[in-house]
Amino acid sequence: MNKNPYEVLGVARDASESDIKKAYHKLVMKYHPDRNPDNKDAEEKFKEVNNAFDILKDPQKRAAYDRFGDAAFAGGNGAGAGFGGGNPFGNGAFHFNMGGGAGMEDILREAMRGFGFGDFGGGRAAPQRGGRDLLDEVVIDLKDAYFGKTHTVKFSSNVECEKCHGNGTFDGKAAPVCPRCGGSGFVQTRQGFFAMESPCPDCNGLGHKIEKKCTECDGRGTVHKHRTLDVKIPAGIDDGARLRLAGQGEAGSNGGPAGDFYLDIHIRPDKRFERAGDNLVMRVDVPFTTLALGGEIDVETIDDKKLSVKVPAGTQVGEKLRVRGHGMPTRRGGFGDLYIDVAIKIPTKLTEKQKKLLNDFAGTKSEKKGWF
Repeated sequence: MNKNPYEVLGVARDASESDIKKAYHKLVMKYHPDRNPDNKDAEEKFKEVNNAFDILKDPQKRAAYDRFGDAAFAGGNGAGAGFGGGNPFGNGAFHFNMGGGAGMEDILREAMRGFGFGDFGGGRAAPQRGGRDLLDEVVIDLKDAYFGKTHTVKFSSNVECEKCHGNGTFDGKAAPVCPRCGGSGFVQTRQGFFAMESPCPDCNGLGHKIEKKCTECDGRGTVHKHRTLDVKIPAGIDDGARLRLAGQGEAGSNGGPAGDFYLDIHIRPDKRFERAGDNLVMRVDVPFTTLALGGEIDVETIDDKKLSVKVPAGTQVGEKLRVRGHGMPTRRGGFGDLYIDVAIKIPTKLTEKQKKLLNDFAGTKSEKKGWF
């Protein structure tokens, strides 16, 4: 039984596109198979979340659902189409359909078929179906995010058959129109007042009939292959960013376009640096004498450069020293700043001479208020 996509994602019917994406991202990470191994309930939730997002992210599908409910996807055009075949990735990624394929007219056409009213388009060719989109995710170090890197993804998916160019024919040419359905992919039968439609038995709803099939793909137009994609992760990328490679998803059917490939980026926390937008913050222990009298400290930046940073006399613990241009790369082509969070490490072992000097210092008085 189909479930209300708004309820599945936990959003209102007037939710914005941004709210829908936020809800989807939160739930899909919660129920991801890698985080819930051997959990059938989580796997089912995961599918429901993707089905719901497939409907609500597409303005046409969302409008159709708002008007017709589940009937808008009768005949196999629902968001669930595209979850067969299991997990195509060996490294934890997953398939999901982000909405390529049917337009509004196709949705209404299928809805009318579901109610038994037959075809109202008249004589049109069988609709093309876009290929499924693919999604993977990767966790990288902050240093990788600073320099950028190329991430190699290995997976398997359906691709267009090279031998027949996706036509499924022996000679690689487009298959002739099916004479029985005239290219629509459906045949019509009458039962009293009603005109019923069903997939054409001669062409199986494709709209064309292949007399001699391609020996490589057996007429399907696609073959299942192991694939490798090199995805360039740009320098300065943000945690949670999503990269898109157009046309690198699964091959479409019936001449439809290929889907897209998406890569979600997650950045591992760094031991030395904390990121704040385009800026970086690092905590540095500074000697008391340097804070009081002023001086310089040596720090190592994220790109392994050593800098000598000036510490003004009277610098307080908790202050931040700003070093311009040594943060993360920015989209504008520059760099953010590095902030040094001033801390102090109190020595635990002192010599007698050091103790005497500190006692002498503690006993001194100054005419100015605020002296330590």
